[in-house]
Formats: sequence, C-alpha cells, structure tokens
Amino acid sequence: MIQASILGFPRIGLHREAKKALESHWSGKISASEMLSTMRTIRLKNWQIQLEHGIEIIPSNDFSLYDQVLDTICMLGAIPARYQIIAGSFNTDVYFAMARGRQDKNIDIPAMEMTKWFNTNYHHIVPEIDPDTHFSWQYHKVLDEFLEAQKAGFQTRPVLVGPLTFLSLSKSSAAAFEPLEKLDEVLPIYQEVLTSLYEAGAEWIQLDEPILVKDLSIAAQSAFKKTYKQLTKTATHPAIMLTTYFDRLGNNFDMVASLPVEGLHFDLVYGADQWHLLGSPLLKGKTLSLGVISGHNIWRTDLDQVYEQVSGLTDQLDNEIILAPSCSLMHVPQDLKLESKIQAPVGNWLAFAVQKLSELSALTAALNNGKKSDLFVENQAALQQRRNFIAEQKKRSSQPPLTNNEVGRKNPYTIRKAKQQAHFDLPLFPTTTIGSFPQTSDVRAMRSRFNKNEISQDEYDEFLCSKIKETIDIQNQIGLDVLVHGEFERNDMVQFFGEQLDGFTFTNHGWVQSFGSRYVRPPIIFGEIERAHPMTTSWSSYAQSLTDKPVKGMLTGPITILQWSFVRDDQPRSETCLQIARAIRAEVLDLEAVGIRIIQIDEPALREGLPLKKQDWQIYLDWAVHSFQVAAGGVKDETQIHTHMCYSEFNEIISSIAEMDADVISIEAARSGMELLNAFSDFEYPNEIGPGVYDIHSPRIPTVQEMVELLEKAVRVIPAERLWVNPDCGLKTRNWQETIPSLENMISAAEFMRKKFEP
Repeated sequence: MIQASILGFPRIGLHREAKKALESHWSGKISASEMLSTMRTIRLKNWQIQLEHGIEIIPSNDFSLYDQVLDTICMLGAIPARYQIIAGSFNTDVYFAMARGRQDKNIDIPAMEMTKWFNTNYHHIVPEIDPDTHFSWQYHKVLDEFLEAQKAGFQTRPVLVGPLTFLSLSKSSAAAFEPLEKLDEVLPIYQEVLTSLYEAGAEWIQLDEPILVKDLSIAAQSAFKKTYKQLTKTATHPAIMLTTYFDRLGNNFDMVASLPVEGLHFDLVYGADQWHLLGSPLLKGKTLSLGVISGHNIWRTDLDQVYEQVSGLTDQLDNEIILAPSCSLMHVPQDLKLESKIQAPVGNWLAFAVQKLSELSALTAALNNGKKSDLFVENQAALQQRRNFIAEQKKRSSQPPLTNNEVGRKNPYTIRKAKQQAHFDLPLFPTTTIGSFPQTSDVRAMRSRFNKNEISQDEYDEFLCSKIKETIDIQNQIGLDVLVHGEFERNDMVQFFGEQLDGFTFTNHGWVQSFGSRYVRPPIIFGEIERAHPMTTSWSSYAQSLTDKPVKGMLTGPITILQWSFVRDDQPRSETCLQIARAIRAEVLDLEAVGIRIIQIDEPALREGLPLKKQDWQIYLDWAVHSFQVAAGGVKDETQIHTHMCYSEFNEIISSIAEMDADVISIEAARSGMELLNAFSDFEYPNEIGPGVYDIHSPRIPTVQEMVELLEKAVRVIPAERLWVNPDCGLKTRNWQETIPSLENMISAAEFMRKKFEP
C-alpha cells in the first residue's frame, strides 16, 4: 500500500499567530511561557489538519521558533561563547540573541550571520564552528515535540537537519580549518538523539540532507558514507528517511543509493530527470519517498500525469512507496480557502499547503484502489482552463522584439563616472540608505484604513506626502548625502510593483515565512507581463521637490521580482524575467524624464536564483545579467544606476555581477564582518561599491567604532574614491528610535574616513 507523507508544514499559524506571539514576546508584552503556549497550539492544529486530510506520515520538529538551522546549532550545543554570558544555561533569551542580537544596559552582542536556505527566499542562521567548538545535546526540542505529539495521539516522524548539511552550511573564523573536520564530534550527538527518539517510540526519522543536490567533493562523499554507516551501525535508531530536495542528485546518485539507510526521498518536481533512476538495483529493499507535488510553487498538480508515472513505476518495483511533496510545504501559503482577492479565474488553478494535502491523499487512494476521485476530474478541468487562458493571452501580446541598442548603457563606466561626479559633486565616502524607512504603526494603520475604504485616496495621499516630507527632513538634518523617499506607499518591494503590472495577482493571506517573524505574501505571476502606466514617478518627483540633494528613485529589479513571486511553470523563467525587465525599463526612463538622476534597481535575489549545480550556472547568469541590462539600459550617462544585493557569496560570480554594469552596487556585509571583500580582493571590480556597515535585521544600534573598523577593512580592497557608506538593507522593519542613532553613527564613521583620506 502506498502512503502519503509530507516533509514539513507552514509554521506561522492560519492567521499568523506565531508572528504575533513572537513580536509580543520580544516587545515584553507576553512572557516566554505564554509565547511557547501559542506555538504549542499551532503545532497541535497543524498535526490535526494533516490527519484530517489523509496524511499518514506526519512530521514533528518541522516547527521552529525562528529557524531550523538555529535549532540544530542549539541542539548540538554549538553556541558561540559571546552568547553564553546571557544566561547560565540555554534558554529562549540565548536563542533569540543569536538570531537578533542583544543590546541592553550590560550586554551588547550582534546577531549571528544569516543567509538564504539554498535557492529559496527563506533565511537561516549560519553556524559558527571553530577548532575549539565543543558539542553536547543541549536543546531537546526534537524529542520534546515528538513526545508532545505522541501524548496528543499523533505518531510522527521527527525531522532533523542532517549532520553533513549542517556542517557544510557552517563557517569558521579560523584559517585552514573546515567545519567538516568536526564530524567525529558531531556524530555522537546525533546518535544520542536518535537513540532517545527510538526509545521514545519513533519508528522513523527524517534527516534532511539537501546539500546532496549540490556538487560534492570526494572528501564530502566519503564523509556521507562514514556518517550513515555510523548512524545505522546499531539497532537502537529509528529507520532513517534520508531526504534531498530542490534539485536532482546528479553525480551523487550512486553514492546516496548505496548508503545504509532504510529510505530515500527524491525531488521529482525540480529533479524530474530522476524517474528512470528509481529502478536502480542500488535501491533494492529501500522505501522510496517520491516528491511528486511541488512544495515550492502553488500551481495545481497534474494528478493524471503523476498517477500514470507512479503506477508505471510500481508495476516494476518491489519497494515500499510513499508519495510526498518535493520539499517542505513551509515554502507555500497555508490554505487557499482563506482567499478572496485572487483574480478570477486564477484561484481555480492553485493549490496551497492544505490543498496539496488533498492532492496527495487523492493520489494515494487512487493508486491503492484503482479509483480516481472527483478531484481528478476537477483538476483536469482547471488545468485545461489555464492552458486555454494562456494561449489566448499569447495571441494578444504585442511587445516587439528587443533591438541591440536597448540592452545596456551607451558608454562605459569610466566615461559615465566623470559626468556623474561633475553633476552630483558628492564627497568621498558618500552616505545613503538602501531605500525604505520604518513602516511604523501609523503607516500600517492608514494603509489598512485605505484598503478598507475608510479614508479617501486624497486623504491617504496627503498622509503619505506628510511621511515623505518628514523623512526627507530627517535625512537632511542628520546629513545623508543621497536621500530616499522612504517607500511608505509600498506594502512590499515586490508586491507593490506586481500590483501595477498586468499578469500578476495577489492574496489576502498567502503568507510565507522569510525568517523569524518576517513573512511575505509572494505575488502570483499567471500571464503575460506588461506595464500599463508609471508606477513610482509621482512619489519620487515629490520627494525630490523637497530638497536640493539627490533623491534616489527606488525600483525592484526583474530577477528579484521573478524570484520572490510564484512564477508560471508553463514557460522558461528567462522569458518571464525578460517581460518584467522591459516593464522596469519603461519605469526607469520615466523616472529620468521627471528629473530623477539616481535610480536604484534592487536585485537582492540575484545570487539566490543561481542553480544549485555549477554546470547550470552560466545559462542562468547569461539571462539574468541580460535582463538587468535591459532594465537599466537607455538612460543618459549622467544618470547613475545603483543596485542592491543581499546575503550573497559573490566570489564565483563576481565577473557576471560586473557585467551588469551598475554604477554603484550596495551589498550586505555587516553580519559577515566584510567577508564579501574576499571576492573583491581576487577580482578588480570596476565600478563603485557600498558594503553595508550595519545590520538592519537586528534591533541593536551599531557604534561608530565598529562601522569605522568595517570601512577600514573595505578600503584595503576597494579604493576610497569608489566606496559608498550605507546600511546592509532597507530600514522598513526597524523603528525610528533605532534608525536615527544608527544612521547618525554611520555618518560619523563616514566623516572620520573622509578626514583620514581627503587630501
């Protein structure tokens, strides 16, 4: 009999209860125990939903207060020494200090570095593993939540980040040391955890090793063989379901198939070329978990197609079969039934997490009893309706082909630089911000009132103008060189643009976790993309009218809009990206026409979109760079194009970033201590750079001295005349009490550097 399982479920609660509980706890409104009680309620509800929708193998420990990699750090006791002064033993104060930093009368500790989870927009804390790191089982969450589920009547399969993925994602401050060298010390902790789960009644455990879809060295492959031989050498462990996702195994298949684990999960959506491998003799006797439903996108599954694929496979194999999503469902919204905003007929084509449970249940039932339910009929009708709609849209599309002179700038940076300096006359180490300013409760309240039709468009616009003026005044007072309007009219950097472009639709409650309590509602790209009217010119030109200093026009770039949306799966991503690029290009030219001479086209997701296997990189980089060049091309030499990137390890793609040819690039750098400078020390980046000097994801206020130290690191690699000074990212999630002193300190750091380097 085929069973249905999932690898993980959304953690946020049906109505974002997790966000509200976390932020109430962080602000001191509720205690840790009250917050944890809310989280327990969400977990119990999640398990019940899965059971009611026919899921037979239910995960536990897929829930997290902040991030599953941080949970693993704490489980292993790999807590950096600087956090151990917070409490005598591990507790939630220590946990959240690692994630967010801690600053009060007696303690001032920055947060740990954060980066993207493989090729998703989900962020995780980066483990710090050094030669003197010691391990012990400190955080018993995985056992506690298994027992919690058991007590409530749910038999679950606990989930853990696997030891090799954990160590591969780790960093060390020690030269000539690799975290993988600590494998022999980490494995006994995993063995202890597995034994405890086995003794508590766990029949299976899910060990997530997505690092297996990347290119592995011979040493890493050997480490996998050693690891799983050791974890399975005794009888006191649950059966192991080794889980990979986001891509195909590729050259790692033979090694993985030979590991002495009881089960293997394959992503057959984003690794669709793996179907033929499932008949390999190496897999004989293993339970096979087939990831046949996308856990990373929101379109209905072609149930008939999957039925035929799986039934054809089961006729050939003796293996036990489990059907599952390709990856955890945490990457999609929870329930489509909450939605009322999605443009018709698009809602009929979608499946959120709960609907994907129904798809899995229908597939397993049909494969087991040979009878297809009504959901199969409904599914095919919706898929055909979508195909008809797309075909009709393509007939009506009228965009002419691009010409060569529409791609890229007219003259090289060296010529543009001289003209821009003459026009702007900026000092050494010019200061700016990345775009957004605090979206305080009054901003959110007015947006809510406007959306509910409680105030008129004129009243809302008047309020936004007052916020823009207030923000321009603050920036002038503290002495920033290049200003921004604050983006108070924007709900989200992608959603704002999507709402004004044809081919997008939106949700009311389609929240997806980005990190901690930060959730986003990704737009849904369902059709041909075109710009019907200017989107930002009125706000930017109003802000510019309030000051003699330059005000940046703020746009989100085509790659980021693509990456942070749910994208069409019926055409190549490159085609969708180019459609977005042409819409952004039109906006760039309109901004220039109304007098905006610095335009920032944010691309924080460029690195995130990079394929997981190096052999696939160049194809992606070619079309991604081309799309940016289309978006930024066409403006005069005097118009300065900026871009911004987050959480990016650039060393191996720095030449492609240079090909984008932005006049100024600003990059996240503070949490990593300017680690990104390694890329610029090996490659002479030709244009201007603003490495972020303070971490905006933490509430702490950075000191002048620490920002000076970061700039002094930067100037050893990048000439002073090409360095900008800016925060890591936008300031939307911060408050003014943190923002103003942080920016004042940043400006003081820039002034210190000017005195040091000006002739």
